[in-house]
Amino acid sequence: MLHVKNISFQYNNHKEVLKNLSFQLAPGEHLCVMGESGSGKSTLLKAIYGLLDVKSGELYWKDQQILGPAFHLVPGMEFFKYVAQDFDLMPYTSVEENIAKFLSRFHPEESKHRTNELLEVIEMKAFAKQRVKDLSGGQQQRVAIARALAKEPEMILLDEPFSQIDNFKKNSLRRKLFSYLKEKNIACIVATHDGNDALSFADKMIVIKDHQILAQGAPKELYQHPKEHYVAALFDDVNDIMIDGENRLLYPHHIKAVDTSEYHAVVKNSYYKGFSWLIEAELKGQSIFFQHSQRIGSGNVVYLNFSTIPN
Repeated sequence: MLHVKNISFQYNNHKEVLKNLSFQLAPGEHLCVMGESGSGKSTLLKAIYGLLDVKSGELYWKDQQILGPAFHLVPGMEFFKYVAQDFDLMPYTSVEENIAKFLSRFHPEESKHRTNELLEVIEMKAFAKQRVKDLSGGQQQRVAIARALAKEPEMILLDEPFSQIDNFKKNSLRRKLFSYLKEKNIACIVATHDGNDALSFADKMIVIKDHQILAQGAPKELYQHPKEHYVAALFDDVNDIMIDGENRLLYPHHIKAVDTSEYHAVVKNSYYKGFSWLIEAELKGQSIFFQHSQRIGSGNVVYLNFSTIPN
């Protein structure tokens, strides 16, 4: 069990980057940490890995306290792996050599099997012999993840792990990677801007704003019942509108165009989204967005129904 107890951190006596953060994570559980750039996500991962000395509070993995460079000649906890955004790969060696770097040379068959297994997870078998320096940024990112998993850590910390990976590869890679981590009972903390990482694959979610935890809980709960505009906006476009004297947070799919209603709006723009159109309209001086199956021309009046958020 990971215990993060009221930790705070600041760089060189500047403003605090982390303020009294507390949460827990069980072995094999997946946590998604979301927040805008500069909110403290990357700093949190570094503190958990043991690269930083926290100003106050404590961190434990099971019964062992996680301490920073002031207490360890080589910072970082040996039972964790941390994949930063700079990858730190060996550029002039092959993909398979990078993955096998930390595996035993005394058991070559076992190391080969493990390397091939991870090449399959990151969908890079065809690039096994290629030098890392000749790969794209997204491919290097995948190699860095595989190398971190080579010795099956108890927990892996991933900082924006899919930021350079093309969309057509990203969805498949996420499914394979997170399924593999569950199969091996490896705990995972992902710092990301992408709400799909939380909704599809995380057991828990933390939202950081102004360097402290604004919200935490099950991703489905935070998505369906956001109490803050900031939280809802991490997942999708969000309408923060006044209806019948009540302020409501609604996603575009909660607003429907209907034949008749007491609410009418004037269309301003239509944006093609592939499976639907995102319609921008003005309702009583408020700008709103809703989904529709077809384009609606600017200036048209539409009648709207506001659905409730499902449980």
